[in-house]
Amino acid sequence: MEQLIHKKKIETPDDIRLLVDTFYEKVKNDALLAPVFEERINGQWGPHLEKMYKFWQTLLLGQFTYTGNPFRHHALLPVDHAHFVSWMSLFTATLDSLFEGEKCEEAKVKAATIAATFEAKIVYLQKHNL
Repeated sequence: MEQLIHKKKIETPDDIRLLVDTFYEKVKNDALLAPVFEERINGQWGPHLEKMYKFWQTLLLGQFTYTGNPFRHHALLPVDHAHFVSWMSLFTATLDSLFEGEKCEEAKVKAATIAATFEAKIVYLQKHNL
């Protein structure tokens, strides 16, 4: 018998926490992404998750809790197109499994834009040995 999962709208900081926590559990178990994150984060997931709560809360809820330059932390990561495809696939699957509605779709668009921008910048930096 198939279990029905009630999806909800992204409306509160608790919704953001659920999104971020669920997504990063998937990242931690992903053969391609886990080593990159673990090398950078070095087991310090708590501070990273807190930063991600603030980041997505700012982007999706308009609650300006995040400050900083997110690309700076990604510029020198040893990643390529496959990493971005995997990241987007996990993020989209997480959203689709938990949420529905306008903010859910907005999160997908924002994530895709961020991924494309970061990938283009990283390719440029790698190509020019910067």
